[in-house]
Amino acid sequence: MDAEDFTQIRDAVRQLVREVVVPREEEIDLDDRIPEELRGAAADMGLFGYALPEEYGGLGVSMSEDVELAFEFGYTTPAFRSLFGTNNGIAGQVIARFGSEEQKKAYLPRLAAGDLIGSFALTEAEAGSDPAGLRTSARRDGDGWVISGAKRYITNAPLADLFVVFARTDPAEKGGRGISSFVVDAKASGVTLGPKDKKMGQSGAWTSEVFFDGVHVAADALIGEEGRGYAKALTVLSRGRLHIAALCVGMAQRVLDESVAYAATAKQGGAPIGRFQLVQALIADMHAEWLAGRAMVREVAARYDSGEDTSIGPSSAKLWCSEMVGRATDRAVQVHGGLGYLRTTPVERFYRDARLYRLYEGTSEVQRVIVGGGLLRAAGMPRG
Repeated sequence: MDAEDFTQIRDAVRQLVREVVVPREEEIDLDDRIPEELRGAAADMGLFGYALPEEYGGLGVSMSEDVELAFEFGYTTPAFRSLFGTNNGIAGQVIARFGSEEQKKAYLPRLAAGDLIGSFALTEAEAGSDPAGLRTSARRDGDGWVISGAKRYITNAPLADLFVVFARTDPAEKGGRGISSFVVDAKASGVTLGPKDKKMGQSGAWTSEVFFDGVHVAADALIGEEGRGYAKALTVLSRGRLHIAALCVGMAQRVLDESVAYAATAKQGGAPIGRFQLVQALIADMHAEWLAGRAMVREVAARYDSGEDTSIGPSSAKLWCSEMVGRATDRAVQVHGGLGYLRTTPVERFYRDARLYRLYEGTSEVQRVIVGGGLLRAAGMPRG
C-alpha cells in the first residue's frame, strides 16, 4: 500500500478509536456488548477485512502495516478489535492462504465487508497449549464429511456465521499429523453453542463452547490438503501472535497516558503526586518498556514481511509484550492508588483485560518453548 494512503487509514482508525470508541468503554464493559453503531462504523471503515487480500475486498495490509493498526486498536477496549479480529486473523487467514478459489470467492468478500463473522475453532478442553492433542473428528461419509466434537473458549462463537474447524481426519496419526480444517456454517444441523463465558475481563468480547454433533459438510468444505490442517493453524497463529503483541503495546501506551495525566493533576499534601520521585519511577519504567515493546514489534514485523523470521520472532514479541503490558497495567493501578482499584477507572479495567494476553494464542510458557526450541534446532540440536 502507498505510504500516504496507509497513513490516512491509520489516522482515521486513531480518530475512530479515540473519539468514538474510548468514550463508550465503560458502557461496553457494563453491558458486555459492542453497540451496533460501532460495528457499523468499523464495517464502513473496512476494518472487517483490512488484512484480507485486496482482490477479495480487503485492504491487503502487510504485517508491518497490520501492527501499526493494532497499536491503535490496543488503545481502547479489546472487545472492539475482537469484533473483527477473527475475520482478519486466524479464521480469515486460513481461507485466504489455503482455501480454494471457490472458497475464497464465497467467503472472503463477505468477511471483508462485515456481512459475515468468522470464528476459529481449534482449542478443546484437553487441547489448548498443545492443540495437536485435539479429539474432534471428521470421518468420511460418501462424498462429504461428518464432524463430531467440542471446542472451548471460541472467540466470537455467539456471533459467528461460519467456523473454521480443525478436526482429526486420520485417527491413526499422532500429534499434529492427520488434522484437517473445514469451513462449517454456524447454522448447520448439529452445531450448538454453550452459554457465553463469564470472564475476568475483556467484556464485550464474547466466547463460548461450540459443539459439533454429527455435523455433515460437503467435500468442498475441506480447506486445502487433507491432513495438513495443523500446519495451517501454526502458520496463522504465528501471524496472530505478532498482532497480539502489537495490541499489548497499544494498551501499554493507553495506561501510560492515563497515569501521566493523573499524576500531573492529582494532589497529595497540596502538590501533584507526579512530584514524588517513586511515582516518576513507575511512569519511567512503563515508558521504557512500552518503547522497547513498540520497537521490537516493528522490527519483528519487518522480518516477518521479508520472510526472514515468521516463527521465533513473533513468539518472542508475544512473550515480551504480553508480560510487559501486565507490568504496565499493574504500575498504572499503583500510580492511581485507591482510585485505581475502582471499577469506574479505566486502568482497573485494563488491568483485568491485560491478563488474557499471556494466555491466548499460546501461553507465555508455550512461547518460551517455541523460541528456545527453535533456536536450539537451528544450531543443530536434533528433535527429541
